[in-house]
Amino acid sequence: MSKEIPFNPAIPLLGIYPKEYKSFCYNDTCTRMFTAALFTIAKSWNQHKCPFMIDWIKKMYIYTMEYYAAIKRDEIMSSARTWMELEAMILCKLTQEQKNKHHTFSLISKS
Repeated sequence: MSKEIPFNPAIPLLGIYPKEYKSFCYNDTCTRMFTAALFTIAKSWNQHKCPFMIDWIKKMYIYTMEYYAAIKRDEIMSSARTWMELEAMILCKLTQEQKNKHHTFSLISKS
């Protein structure tokens, strides 16, 4: 008889995983990429746009649950590709925002 782990949103965040998740050989690689993508996403969030910490927690929880759902479905490589594309899109958006800020400051200083 196998024992079911009760659903608790804190389980994945505390590092307590069912044994079957540890059997994947790509787990360490994807976990590192997932963590890097989360940090990239977190850097792009502006505090004045997300005034409540609970909003950040909800977003991080959603991304974490999607990641572990992908592991459970054995879609590691497609998940990794998705995270890499997501990170590239965020970095592209950040560089575009920086260019816009630079041009705005250039116009202000010239007038």
